[in-house]
Amino acid sequence: MTKLSIRGGTTTNAKLLQWVDEIAQLTKPDNIHWCDGSQAEYDSLCQMMVDAGTLIRLNAAKRPNSYLCRSDPGDVARVEDRTFICSPNKGDAGPTNNWVDPREMKVTMNKLFDGSMKGRTMYVVPFSMGPLGSHIAHVGVEITDSAYVAVSMRVMTRMGQAVLDVMGTDGDFVPCIHSVGKPLAPGEADVAWPCNPKNIYITHFPEDRSIWSYGSGYGGNALLGKKCFALRIASVMARDEGWLAEHMLIVGVENPEGEKTYVAAAFPSACGKTNFAMLVPPAGFEGWKIWTVGDDIAWIKPGADGRLYAINPEAGFFGVAPGTGAHTNYNAIASCRANSIFTNVALTDDGDIWWEGLTEDKPAHVIDWKGRDWTPESPEPAAHPNSRFAAPAAQCPSIDPDWENPNGVPISAFLFGGRLSKNMPLVFQSFNWAHGVYLGATMGSEATAAAVGQAAIRRDPMAMLPFCGYDMADYFSHWLNIGRKLSNPPGVFRVNWFRKDDNGKFMWPGFGDNMRVLKWVVDRVRGRGFAVESPLGFMPRQEDLEWTGLDFPAEKFHELMKIDREAGLAEARDHEVHFDKFFERLPKEFVAERELLKARLLRSPKVWELPRAEGK
Repeated sequence: MTKLSIRGGTTTNAKLLQWVDEIAQLTKPDNIHWCDGSQAEYDSLCQMMVDAGTLIRLNAAKRPNSYLCRSDPGDVARVEDRTFICSPNKGDAGPTNNWVDPREMKVTMNKLFDGSMKGRTMYVVPFSMGPLGSHIAHVGVEITDSAYVAVSMRVMTRMGQAVLDVMGTDGDFVPCIHSVGKPLAPGEADVAWPCNPKNIYITHFPEDRSIWSYGSGYGGNALLGKKCFALRIASVMARDEGWLAEHMLIVGVENPEGEKTYVAAAFPSACGKTNFAMLVPPAGFEGWKIWTVGDDIAWIKPGADGRLYAINPEAGFFGVAPGTGAHTNYNAIASCRANSIFTNVALTDDGDIWWEGLTEDKPAHVIDWKGRDWTPESPEPAAHPNSRFAAPAAQCPSIDPDWENPNGVPISAFLFGGRLSKNMPLVFQSFNWAHGVYLGATMGSEATAAAVGQAAIRRDPMAMLPFCGYDMADYFSHWLNIGRKLSNPPGVFRVNWFRKDDNGKFMWPGFGDNMRVLKWVVDRVRGRGFAVESPLGFMPRQEDLEWTGLDFPAEKFHELMKIDREAGLAEARDHEVHFDKFFERLPKEFVAERELLKARLLRSPKVWELPRAEGK
């Protein structure tokens, strides 16, 4: 086969060499390039895509070394209904995953991949999820026929020759195979974004620890280190090896005395996850600092001291662009100031990027994500709702000095949160570890309006519904087992930034003011925060939060923390419906926790309220 002119990586790993040769024989590429992860390679591949019309180089003065990409309009997001867990037994995939017998799926995938890279270059992309050499990290190798994937993996992971060096001659790896599914006949002209959106398969083989993805070039469908490896396959590895692979952000909270406490938090989509990961303390918190370790995924392993230690397995942020602006998330915007790849956002007349929410004022004219002229009067948004920025995490102003510590950072608290407009208080702490796991397993967000003023809840346990690689009931049991082995398990908390008043207005200001809740959480796990017992868990009183710099009446706080008994009982009954799908695999502890919740509610007043300070 012919070679690209770019210098590539080298390895003596026999297993890897044999596997690459097997996939090359199957996919039949014109070229093979082993990625070395160098700046020269990145620049060359980006220039090649600029010449092909895949990338647009942005204004170097405004956005140095950055590019805009427009995908095919049919290939713009993860495709959950085309995502499969192919465990040998259907029951091991569980009721929340799409399952196909692995033997059947491998026949399908081999047929699809046969000749799928004809006319293209096959890129061999070695990558480490986590700091190189960390005992918490794991290595993968992605084979892809997309240069966009190769350069994006350099932003999102530790990628290249250094990974091959860590693997050595006999190191293991997770094999990840990807094709856009668009082979080229001799002399056939390529398109700017090749894909096969009508024939997408994102398949996972837990027993083989392997991933095969076909047809899509976008996001987590194609960047296989992200959701596919870091969550779906890693969750199975974690189950088998005694650790946790979680859809969680990680932040460090440092007080003015220099004491730092690390918190991991799981929020479903549209619940302020990135804002929380890069939170800026508000007025009244002078001397406090929030440090960002990760904004999306956490790998968490027990340490010899009986505590949990976490790394961010990624090296970059793959953030949703719309709604992200300097006024809502300064650190996210600062992170993508340079060396970034933007996909499906708008192009300004001066060669920069724009999306809805980036600035408070809309520009008079941009080129939208489909390449069309756009003005504020245009009927469609300028940026696709799922448009993205890929930016190096090291560029984040709040990046934690220990974010690449190979030993991870110690986790003292877990937060679980959803978007609920009624009855769910701002914050409360679980009574114990089993109760905390129950809180995470029942979390969710409102979906559609239903009868009697209620709202249907889309349950998203631990924010892992689309990402757990095995039966979710077994996943709950695994969480319970992890806690049993810890001498000092983290505190577990539920939060809800989205409760509304009778006029439909959000009661809590959110954003930076979430720091007030975070400080109480830290105080609790440090043994110095006060709380009272409620039917749901331990709650702060009004005087237990720091209010300096915020005018928030005590009456409004008490309204925010109220619990309606009948609504709580309806919620508990809905938990039962939620758990019915898991049948006999559901942990018995969850039945006990549900009945205890009902009993506490039945013993409570019709409307439970926090005790009030004297004179209030």
